[in-house]
Amino acid sequence: MGNDGGSIPTRRELVKEAAKDPNNTQVKETQTEKLQYYWSRCALSQKLLSPPIVSDSTGNLYNKDAVLENLLSTTKDGQDGNVAGNEQTSGTVKSLRDIVEVRFNIEEHEEQSKSKSSELRMVCPVTGKRLGPGVKAVYLVPCGHAFAETAVREMPGEHCLECNEPYSPENIIPILPVSPADKDRLRNRLSRLQSDGLTHSLKKAPGSGKKRKKIQSDKETEAADKADEITGPNLSSKEVGPESSSDAIRNEGTAALTAKVLAEQEDRNKRRKMAPNENLNGLFSSSKGMAGKQSDFMTRGFSIPAGAKR
Repeated sequence: MGNDGGSIPTRRELVKEAAKDPNNTQVKETQTEKLQYYWSRCALSQKLLSPPIVSDSTGNLYNKDAVLENLLSTTKDGQDGNVAGNEQTSGTVKSLRDIVEVRFNIEEHEEQSKSKSSELRMVCPVTGKRLGPGVKAVYLVPCGHAFAETAVREMPGEHCLECNEPYSPENIIPILPVSPADKDRLRNRLSRLQSDGLTHSLKKAPGSGKKRKKIQSDKETEAADKADEITGPNLSSKEVGPESSSDAIRNEGTAALTAKVLAEQEDRNKRRKMAPNENLNGLFSSSKGMAGKQSDFMTRGFSIPAGAKR
């Protein structure tokens, strides 16, 4: 029996074989089991997938009701209220605009008709292959129809094969991607959409208008700073004269014409100030009316005949 005090086992006897790195076959088997699980279970609630099924920008599959519950609990408890849900979604699902409903072509089978707890059998509407770990599947944004990748790659044109809605090649989202290239492409796509103020569903992100206004105001501020560097920061509009404005213009012909126009405008303003104002002439008496002031106050304002006696 051993280990009862009568014998002392050595390490070689207790550890029969050293731990070995898994080979390619074992890695593929583990990966296939993991994909099989997430093709049938919600990545958030761990329940069986049931329509409506949604997906985020990373290609993970969720039940829509689980996403709604996670968003509602996050709203009630605060932004970091549901930490477990945020970790499972990797922080990619912050609103309903960050998910797209995936429209699978579900094939009914005997097990599904007998029991509601059986797994869904999703097939490609073009090739008829069952979508899962053995077949690389994709869905299109924004319509959400799912196909086998071979069907989308071999069919010409950039219109959905089900609803004929146009799409761009970058909006072909692989479902549960495995290769690092696909994961990097999805991350780069999301960063480009965020820089354009859009979400995974190609809808405008909340607050994107304010961000654009802020960027526009920052650009205007930078342009004003550059203008101050050229004309001088302390030079106001009142101090700009013909010489200063002409110096700010680099083209000689334009500068000369600008100086001439400003000089003429300045002379015109001076003449306007020196010219008498006709509206104010009625307020002052002329020298011709000074004779009436020599008479007394009894006769002032009346004309007296020259031959009359006083």
